[in-house]
Amino acid sequence: MFDKETYIRRRAELKKKVGEGIIVLFGNNEAPYNYPANCYAPMRQDSSFLYFFGQHRDGLVGVIDIDNDEEWLLGDDIDVEDIVWMGFTPSVKMLAFEVGIAHTGPMSALGNVICKKTGNRQSLRKNIHFLPPYRFDTKIQIMNLLDIHPSKQKEAASLKLIKAVVDMRATKEPQEIAAIDRACNVGYAMHTTAQLLIKPDVTERFIGGQVDGIARSLASGTSFATIFTQHGEIMHGCPSSAKLEAGRLALCDAGCELDDYCSDHTRTMPVSGKFTQRQREIYSIVEACHDYVLEVAKPGVKYMDVHFAVCRMMTERLKELALMKGDTDEAVRAGAHAMFLPHGLGHMMGMDVHDMEGLGQIYVGFDDETRPNLEQFGTNCLRMGRRLEEGFVVTDEPGIYFIPALIDEWRAKGHCKDFLNYDMLETYKDFGGIRIEDDVLITKDGCRFLGDERIPYHIDELEAFMAQTH
Repeated sequence: MFDKETYIRRRAELKKKVGEGIIVLFGNNEAPYNYPANCYAPMRQDSSFLYFFGQHRDGLVGVIDIDNDEEWLLGDDIDVEDIVWMGFTPSVKMLAFEVGIAHTGPMSALGNVICKKTGNRQSLRKNIHFLPPYRFDTKIQIMNLLDIHPSKQKEAASLKLIKAVVDMRATKEPQEIAAIDRACNVGYAMHTTAQLLIKPDVTERFIGGQVDGIARSLASGTSFATIFTQHGEIMHGCPSSAKLEAGRLALCDAGCELDDYCSDHTRTMPVSGKFTQRQREIYSIVEACHDYVLEVAKPGVKYMDVHFAVCRMMTERLKELALMKGDTDEAVRAGAHAMFLPHGLGHMMGMDVHDMEGLGQIYVGFDDETRPNLEQFGTNCLRMGRRLEEGFVVTDEPGIYFIPALIDEWRAKGHCKDFLNYDMLETYKDFGGIRIEDDVLITKDGCRFLGDERIPYHIDELEAFMAQTH
């Protein structure tokens, strides 16, 4: 939690941006794991609620009555039976005082708080602002409160509130940047541990478990489910019981959450400790694309333009290996590069690892002059295209993947046959995939990596680091 003045200032700014009506921000409740008393732990608060109200306790709702200049924190105080199991928890009134809220009440008062000024709920629905809900208990609460069916709540959410929250959360304050730096430092420990453990016959699950353990030991836990796999061509490859095999590549995509902010890094390592010549050739392309972002990402530049500049660089280098052919610009326009890079260059990051994704990627990652092309494979997966601004935090994560099913499908259709050498692609079906990812802060004149130390990724540096245990 930051100081009280931070939350007072944020709510005041939110009121100005939204202008009128009543803002209702729902906190999260405990979520059962596999039976009611066995909950996911620790409870993760809704990020927008945290941003404006700062409290982590479950079962809270924040109300900002713009028209009457009132702010409420609503929730039920815990009883003695809860204290026996969970220990002391401050009262709702104490929690409200810590973040500068004057009015409190039990959860049963929520309806009266938001209805008392307007009288009937039907007219209130035009003036209430809420964000798209993503948990079923919150959807039920909204249905009971506003008589909006869960299937209609996403479209009923306040676009004015969405845009205001995105506008505020997108630009990180110095204290937020410091928190992400700290999370990235834990990310360094997570990934370097994985790099030192990688060797033939160790299981994916063992290394993935060690990475997760560091996140739980040094931070609040992981910021998303850890990806650790020899099948780097699978975007979300979970650790399996498979043993690492000499000569293959292992991809680790992992991050932590610390002080409510996230890290997100990816490294790809040779299981044997040294890259083969073919692996070096592909890896060096991804490495160059990754580092190119540091040269061109700065305020005023559209991240979509950075993405396609990377795609053109990748295409040029793949042509040198005879994996691609033809005119580079035409190949990229046709989407041929998506055979190798089927996702975007990066995404916003902050309190959520895919920051504010639940508010709608079209509002988070794009603006009036940038819209994703939803009709083209690869381009439809862009998460970030808007003009960069000082204080934005984005990921830089190019990759090259050889996906056998995709190769087979495109070859059968003759898709992009003027730009892809399918005979050569056949020989790479057993390759896997490579991704290199770091978290980047947009500064006044350019950008910088977040975190105090770089997780090794340059080829010679990485092989030397891994040599300690090989």
